[in-house]
Amino acid sequence: MVPVKIIGKMTLNKNPENFFAETEQVAFLPGHIIPGIDFTNDPLLQGRLFSYRDTQLSRLGSPNFHQIPINKPVVPTHNNQRDGHMQMDIPKGQTAYFPNSLSGGCPHLAKMSEGAFTHYEERIDARKIRTRSESFSDHFSQPALFYRSLADWEKQHVTDAYIFELGKCMHQYIQERMLYVVAQIDEDLSQKVAKGLGLKVPKSVEEPLNQAIGADAEVAKFQPPKKKVYLEKDPALSQANTKFNSIETRQVAVLIGDGFSMADFNKMKDALEKEGAMIKVVAPHGGTVSSENGQDQKVDAAIATTESVLYDALYVPGGKDSVKALKGEAKFIKFINEALKHCKAIAGDHEGVELLETTYVSEFKDDAAICLNSEPSKFINAMKQHRNWKRMAQAKKIPV
Repeated sequence: MVPVKIIGKMTLNKNPENFFAETEQVAFLPGHIIPGIDFTNDPLLQGRLFSYRDTQLSRLGSPNFHQIPINKPVVPTHNNQRDGHMQMDIPKGQTAYFPNSLSGGCPHLAKMSEGAFTHYEERIDARKIRTRSESFSDHFSQPALFYRSLADWEKQHVTDAYIFELGKCMHQYIQERMLYVVAQIDEDLSQKVAKGLGLKVPKSVEEPLNQAIGADAEVAKFQPPKKKVYLEKDPALSQANTKFNSIETRQVAVLIGDGFSMADFNKMKDALEKEGAMIKVVAPHGGTVSSENGQDQKVDAAIATTESVLYDALYVPGGKDSVKALKGEAKFIKFINEALKHCKAIAGDHEGVELLETTYVSEFKDDAAICLNSEPSKFINAMKQHRNWKRMAQAKKIPV
């Protein structure tokens, strides 16, 4: 998405037209904050307040990176920053310092009443020391709560992620140490990960467990305690409890070839676009395809140039010749099977159902998010659920 900058807030309202200009060159700085927000004493944030500007100087190659269009304020700014590498503006006035008399004191400092930034006046009465609170050493209570709160399919995602990442580690002693750490979060999770790695969860590891401590610190004082159960579960931590009431901006791949049914296409297109979804025509070739009545339809992507992971759902309208053309391209079969494996909503009408039944969709006819010769409203409701995660366990066997 492209960030559109507005005073006081940021709105994400469109996809980038040029990835480099509008995404790669974005310079986010945590030091850029709006009135009403101030910096906490968090050590990570404090370090990044300094380091991010150096990062942008290196990454974007100039101290004037704020003049790149995607980073440029939407309202004029006036300060004493002048010249330097890749200066694009021609600053007015003679001075580059404050206070000054040659420029009449301009630019003047803005007041808080004029919208300028001011620090929050926090009362401080303590000793500042270079250490962390003992509560920082509780490494396991929060991740344990998070894992307990997940739905079964989410827990499987976590398990698969651990197996994937630790499986790439070439040092067994590191894998075993991490299995021990995971066991402190959840024993069942560690056993599943260990099975995926072909290892056993160790009963102990080399101490100290936490080695990220100061040179003069008391080692025992900073070791993680056993996890505590402050709360059994928190529904807000699971996506399974998220309510999706809209399909706005969802991208639906419509798979068609020459000879497709324009009646099926328009019925589904009108219903989806009324709900704010975006139709993307995927065909065997670029340019246009013709309906069975000779009407042309613009193609958004040729099958050779796109992948199912770019879309939120897919639909196959009828049309005998269209389906015959799609069956002749193996990547359409892969496209459908991959969307099915990723638990996305899939719909088909008339001859389009025949294409779907040549894929693994034929084994999921009772699936709530498989809509065959159904009204568009059923497909829309399936899309509103985002994914049908109940399908995940069975879909794992789909070879894509």
